[in-house]
This record gives sequence, structure tokens and C-alpha cells, in this order.
Amino acid sequence: MQKSLNIWKKSLIGMDLNKIQSIVKDFGVEKFRANQIFKWMYARNVQSIDKMQNIPKHLREHLEEKSVLNPLRIIKVTGEESSSTQKYLLECQDGEKIESVLMREQKRITICISSQVGCALGCKFCATGTMGIIRNLTVGEIVAQYLLLLKESEKPITNVVYMGMGEPFLNYDNVIKSADLLNNSDGINLGARHITISTAGIVPQIQQFAEEKQRYKLAISLNGSTQEQRLKTMPIAKKYPIDKLLESVKYYNDETRNLVTFEYVLLADTNDSELDAKSLINLIGDIPCKLNIIPYNEIGGKFKRPSDEKIRDFLGNLLNAPFTVTTRWSKGADINAGCGQLVVT
Repeated sequence: MQKSLNIWKKSLIGMDLNKIQSIVKDFGVEKFRANQIFKWMYARNVQSIDKMQNIPKHLREHLEEKSVLNPLRIIKVTGEESSSTQKYLLECQDGEKIESVLMREQKRITICISSQVGCALGCKFCATGTMGIIRNLTVGEIVAQYLLLLKESEKPITNVVYMGMGEPFLNYDNVIKSADLLNNSDGINLGARHITISTAGIVPQIQQFAEEKQRYKLAISLNGSTQEQRLKTMPIAKKYPIDKLLESVKYYNDETRNLVTFEYVLLADTNDSELDAKSLINLIGDIPCKLNIIPYNEIGGKFKRPSDEKIRDFLGNLLNAPFTVTTRWSKGADINAGCGQLVVT
């Protein structure tokens, strides 16, 4: 059962301009002050209300009394500053903890952010699933991950992926609102096509995402070429069978004309055979998409990572696929920061 959230003070980070305008109006100062506060938070990424230099002191004191700027704090960093990947353990105001990952690859700086504390889906190969669901993250707690890691990064963040702890589409409203703040041209101003939201296959929200014509990229964890195979690793497949999932993807493509990315975690002796590759091609068929193969990052359970030779063979069997095939060699597996390895104990 999801734990109720007990926040001591409201977080300013996570508020949109309308909400800040409401606060400013209630305090009885000029409306333009809201725009200044918005830009201080999101465009200039100040770390304290006191640093908002052009905001009247009495308004700053009021904000300090009634709210907190950032609802998260960094309590541990794993990985060297000079390495390509660092993992951040963050603490929320109520003491719950989440993890975010900063990944560097030449000019591309990507952060992997969490949308929930824990996860309800219980995918058999994912460490986060062992936690169960504790609660959804607020809009502020999602956006604050970006702002904190931006301060830690020596270069601007170019990409955000909602692939950390939790199922983003089970916290749909907060995830979309947070993406909108990341995308806002008067604030953080990260391009919509640089924001990817990943789901294990929550069909109603995929349809909603399509109907709203969201411009953010959509990634779907497939991880099997048949319903039976998917059920072995992803319990959510029972509620949303693979045929219904693919119907929702086709609907998404029809409504938006955007490509979906299918993610396929490659598990030794589970879904990595030549037959699996051929079944995968037949399953996806002519759906406009990209297929991203992710060699499994082990978490100490029954599943194993295929050998390099097996991975090469599987990829070789996809050479004639009618869609783009890429391979994600997860960064940070050595510090348990790879895909599927995030967990707080």
C-alpha cells in the first residue's frame, strides 16, 4: 500500500508559474515578482531563497517561513567525479530515499531520474521491484533531481530519462507536470525530444499520452516476444497482455506520428535465442519504432546476463529487422547504477 506523504513545508521547486503567481498575489506584491522567482528557481538554479537578489526581503522572508526551496538533499554519491557514471542517493523531507544517475558520454550528459519511492510492478529482473511501492514522488521531488544533479555536473545536462525507480505511468500526472517544467522555455528549457518517459506497459496511460499528443519521447519495456514469455518476468503483463499493449502502441503512433522505443532486456536462457529474435521481429512487424537491446545487469537473483558471444548472436539475428536496432551498454553497472539496479534498502 502506498504510504501517505507528510511534508513539513511546501516545496517551491515543482510549482508552475500560475501557482507562484497565486502565492505572490496572496502576499500582496506585484505580479511580475512571480516571473522573477520562477526564473531564479528554474533558469538560474539558485540553491536558497535568500539568493534571489531582486526579490524584496520581506517576500523572501515570507517564502522562507512558509516553504522550502528544494525538497531533496544529496546524502551519498557513488562513483568518482572523473568517471562516466555517478549515482546519487537523495533524501526526501519525510526521510524516504531515492536514487538518480548522472551519465557522461562525450557531449551527451544524461540523467536517469526516479518517479516513485519503490515500485509496485515487481518485475523479476529489477532491483527496485523488491522494495514494493512506498509512495509517488511529488512534481517538486522529480524536478529537484534534475536541478541538484545539474549543480553536480560540470557540463549542461542534455537529456533526461524517466527510467529510475518506479513506474512513471503510475504517477502519470506528476510525471507530465515535471516534464512540462523541464521543457518550459522560460525556465529549464530542455527540448521535449530530449526527455524520454519509459513505461513497463500501462495501457490506459499510453493511450492518454497519445490522446494528449505529448511531445516527449515514449519508451516501452517489452522484454519478451510472446505473452507467455513476458509473464515470466513482468507480472503487469497479466493485467495488460502483449496484444493489448501493441494495440496501444499502434494507437500512439497513429495519433502522434512519433516513433516508440521498445526496450528489450536480454536475459540468459530466457529470451536470448535465435527463435526469440525471429519472434521479436514478427511481433513488432511494421510498427514504426526503434528496438533497444539492453544486456541484463545482474542483481544477484536467478537471472543472468548472456555471454558476449550470445549477445552478438542475438544482435546478428536482428540485422534484417525492418526497424532500427540499437544496443544500450548500461553505464554504472559496477556501482549498481545500471538499468534495473536502483534500490534503497
